[in-house]
Amino acid sequence: MIRKIRITNRIFIRYSLFIFANCQLLTANCQNDVLKYAHQIVDTLASPSMYGRGYIMKGDSIAADYIKKQFEKIGLKPIEKEFYQRFSFPVNTFPGGFGWGFRGIDKYFETDSFILVNPNSPHTEYGNYKVIWFDSSVVSSKKNLNEFEKNNFSDKVIVIDSKGVSESSQMKLIENAKQNPYHSKAIVIFNNKKLTWDASQTLASFPTFELLVPDCENKIWHEQLEHFYFFVESKFIPNYQSQNVIGYIRGTQYPDSFIVFTAHYDHLGMMDEEAEFPGANDNASGCAMLLNLARYYSQHPLKYSVAFMAFGAEEVGLIGSKYYVEHQLFNINQIKFLINFDIVGTGDEGIKVVNATQHKKEFDELVKINEEKKYLPSVQPRGKASISDHYFFEEAGVKTFYIYTLGGIKAYHDIYDRPETLPLTKFEELYKLVIDFSDTLQK
Repeated sequence: MIRKIRITNRIFIRYSLFIFANCQLLTANCQNDVLKYAHQIVDTLASPSMYGRGYIMKGDSIAADYIKKQFEKIGLKPIEKEFYQRFSFPVNTFPGGFGWGFRGIDKYFETDSFILVNPNSPHTEYGNYKVIWFDSSVVSSKKNLNEFEKNNFSDKVIVIDSKGVSESSQMKLIENAKQNPYHSKAIVIFNNKKLTWDASQTLASFPTFELLVPDCENKIWHEQLEHFYFFVESKFIPNYQSQNVIGYIRGTQYPDSFIVFTAHYDHLGMMDEEAEFPGANDNASGCAMLLNLARYYSQHPLKYSVAFMAFGAEEVGLIGSKYYVEHQLFNINQIKFLINFDIVGTGDEGIKVVNATQHKKEFDELVKINEEKKYLPSVQPRGKASISDHYFFEEAGVKTFYIYTLGGIKAYHDIYDRPETLPLTKFEELYKLVIDFSDTLQK
């Protein structure tokens, strides 16, 4: 049985029905309400009009322009002549998405997030290929592995399934096979857990697909899957143009010293015109915190200058923040402290503070304030981690915290990270905690 299926029409059909509400209504009469302003920011940045804030339809630039206009409206000033700090980087995109299908499966599966293509997959014309399995039966013995390797894979697709594989030596064979040393037309990886997507600066020589197959359906696939067919419409852009958005509020006494707040505004974008990754929690929520703090400090300036940096290309490898550290608009030695916000849309279980162990004095002060004011259920420490835009600043000698919230929804790098399901549970409490903590930094 042959079915040609456009993945984007299956996984993302609900998004073609999604209508973006007029967010300005949320704040028409509530301009001083932190939570409602946050909802406005999240709803706008995670709306279809932003195209997932990625690298199709210039979604990241649309988002940057929105943030720049918010900076102007709030009253921030650019550090140099403009708010933008421009840079470029390579990125692989999927303007045409991809299609796939199979022959030999009697059951038609309606599993959400059924299949994704690896972000480094190259453009590939339509083809229909026989399936060769690489699973526990192959890696369990040298004889079986030798028999497998006798195949000519140039006109075949290798399907990799690690179910039932536990020995480390066998898992190494599984992981090695994912690199396609046999030069097959494509790799299909079975996964019985949640599928997540990413962005890539590199281009592979073969496409890889990740297929969501629950354990209860695994046997059916093994017994019946015979052929796999696909096409990939990708476009590699060697010099994609993007930007950081940076503004500041001049300090009242020490304008050459800075407290800095950061958040990345980009997300994964789209996989053709229908496959959208909204990125409400990651990281429209961080931008909402950044802009709320900018609005507050525009009315309550500190002795030190306060800079607000919205970074681009975080999802492709922290590129925007790395570019800033390498091309500083003001010397980072002037930074008293930097706080980065990335995924701050929940908070049911409190927050985690990266670099808490590096800056114990400041972390203890943060905990003390929270215990006195009872803002959050917990303020938990974490050591160094190179997982967000604070990293290159910390490596360059700047004191930094990276704060993210705990508990609540688990949507991450998938189609379910949407504004309508993001609760912003402890958003206002975190906002107040950060303000109180920042007050201590100027004493």
